[in-house]
Amino acid sequence: MKTISKLALVAAFATGASSMALTTPAFAKDKKADAAATVKLSPEVQKPGLAAQTALTAKDYATAQTAIDQVDAAAKTDYEKYIGAALRYQLESEKLVAAQTANPNAPINETTLATPLDALIANPATPAADRGRYAYRRGALAFNGKQYPIALQYFAKAKELGYSDPNLPLQIIKAKMDSGDVAGATADLDASITQMSASGQKAPEEYYRYAIAKSYAAKRKPETMAWLKKWITAYPSAKNWRDVLILSGIQKDALITLDEPQKVDIFRLMRATNSLADQTDYLQYADSVNRRGLPSEAQAVIKEGLASGKIPAANTMAKGLLADATKNIAADGPLSGLEKRAATAPNGKLAAGTADAYLGQNNYAKSVELYRLALTKGGVDADDVNLHLGIALARSGDKAGAATAFSAVKASPKADIAGLWTTWLGAPAA
Repeated sequence: MKTISKLALVAAFATGASSMALTTPAFAKDKKADAAATVKLSPEVQKPGLAAQTALTAKDYATAQTAIDQVDAAAKTDYEKYIGAALRYQLESEKLVAAQTANPNAPINETTLATPLDALIANPATPAADRGRYAYRRGALAFNGKQYPIALQYFAKAKELGYSDPNLPLQIIKAKMDSGDVAGATADLDASITQMSASGQKAPEEYYRYAIAKSYAAKRKPETMAWLKKWITAYPSAKNWRDVLILSGIQKDALITLDEPQKVDIFRLMRATNSLADQTDYLQYADSVNRRGLPSEAQAVIKEGLASGKIPAANTMAKGLLADATKNIAADGPLSGLEKRAATAPNGKLAAGTADAYLGQNNYAKSVELYRLALTKGGVDADDVNLHLGIALARSGDKAGAATAFSAVKASPKADIAGLWTTWLGAPAA
């Protein structure tokens, strides 16, 4: 049996911003050049500041380092301290770029950016338009260092300062997620998707896959199921439906613990969504219904698998199942006799069983009639009958009637199966 394809985590989500270029104030070389800047600088700061800027232009980082140290030592005002922090951030950023260019495979140590960034964020002389950008960069730096609470602090600061980079909400979500706040992160992601939908945009599929993967890893089963339904509604396809249904109820560590008859109803939904993927799916489905006394359904499933080429014509198990199902159909005879007996039976058990057989024959009108008779007579599992009634109505095209029947299924796990069928009713065609 195949297992669900991995719901890969989403590449579309950023893991940190790249180093941002910094525009430092120019250091005037004469009285005519930018008097507004020079008037705020003492000679003790202006001279090494100009030396640092010249050295940075020449990529002479050792000389720039010495000059910036002199700026910091001489700085008295907030503006002078801003100049020193701005120059140091530029120096450390350029050194990182140079190191990465020289050795692209070497690990990047961004921690040297933290001190100048903190100084720039805290300094009232830093231009207001830049402080949000620096806060975001500082948050990305903390995120890259797996310091998620610190990252969240700076991302929140960036947002407070009016920084509007489109990656900021996603960075906050990812930082929350990686800090262990799965509930908070997925709530934010859901709000982001809702906001995108309201503005006429469609959220990327990776958003849903990311939420599913993280919720499943955190063993948040109801939340995972909810995200699966949102995903398949937004991105219906045969492959996605198979992933949803295998994860929901077929694989070993599925979200819903199902017995074999209940798994049949998942396979029926796989059949309805054209998501039976290979011979394993078809054979497991057919074998299960054949052993449950539904040979017509087993026969139909095998024939569909052979016709599609998903079951090889020479498959021994398929040949055996087909022969066995054909023999059982002949032995059972027509269902009309059972239908008559069901009408006079003291309870609805025979009517429900006969309805199941008609369902397997794709005779939805007869199955609906008998399921309703079974409910009227009583003595049956009402959840089971309503689930199958909903399936018959759904396959017949009566979506409203099917939704009503599925809503009458109250107890898990059958209510969970009904919920998946209800999702299919509302989802666009794959």
